[in-house]
Amino acid sequence: MPELPQDDPARTAHQSPARPRGPSSAGMYDYALGGKDNHAADRAAVDSIGEVLPEVRAAAWANRGFHQRAALWMAQHGITQLIDLGCGLPTTPSTQEAVQKITPAARVLYVDHDPTVAARAHALLTRPGTTSAALADLRDPRALLELVRLDGLIDLAVPAGLLCTAVLEHIPDPGDPWSCLARLVWALAPGSYLALSHLTADHMPPDGMPAVLRACREATDPVCPRPLRQITRFFGGLELIPPYRGAARELCTAGQWGAEDPELADDASSRWWWAGVARRPHGTPPAGPPA
Repeated sequence: MPELPQDDPARTAHQSPARPRGPSSAGMYDYALGGKDNHAADRAAVDSIGEVLPEVRAAAWANRGFHQRAALWMAQHGITQLIDLGCGLPTTPSTQEAVQKITPAARVLYVDHDPTVAARAHALLTRPGTTSAALADLRDPRALLELVRLDGLIDLAVPAGLLCTAVLEHIPDPGDPWSCLARLVWALAPGSYLALSHLTADHMPPDGMPAVLRACREATDPVCPRPLRQITRFFGGLELIPPYRGAARELCTAGQWGAEDPELADDASSRWWWAGVARRPHGTPPAGPPA
């Protein structure tokens, strides 16, 4: 990644990060994972959710576990370059640490729309020739793709892995996250893969999601949980991969994907998320997201 210019907002945010007025999705996730890159508002929001849903921290780890297993699965199936979309604050092990154990030459581009997060990724994760970080927003897929081309780490003519975990619930319906994601996925080479997880209330108790929404009311990013039917739309035209041995080609809860014992992995924390991995086939994209 080219050196950030002196007036780049990501550089400014990294040098003197502004204290957010409310919680941020990145800060809350970092705190839930046991990180230290968070503020009091982030901690208070997660703790308030935990009063109703005590598995809140385990749910963050369930999503992170899916992210790592999906990245490893892609590396094991020949993918040597990945885009970590909405990467969030650096977490150990990082995506590159996971996949480079299988493919040492694997390349990872970290992308986030938050200037502070992108700057942290740039400072802590980038390595010349193997990793890079970029400030871009999925809600503007054309600009994001242009940035990927300019960055040069990812070759869009070669199959890539797109990791989009716990990202799309922060784009409300009017922003049409289905079309935004489709434009990005179908710009990748045939044989590329999408790994996606999405927050859902499908398995929560009646007071569960209201507690999440209350805690995030002042957050910098909106929270838009969706049911299975709407999450399945993100995979329109793609070829779903069976999530575990003997399973049908369908979405599952986050803990189940890639699990050796899917029943044991399917606990309350796993059920916060629908998750799946799909292959981008040859041919043109569908006319529009299926209803």
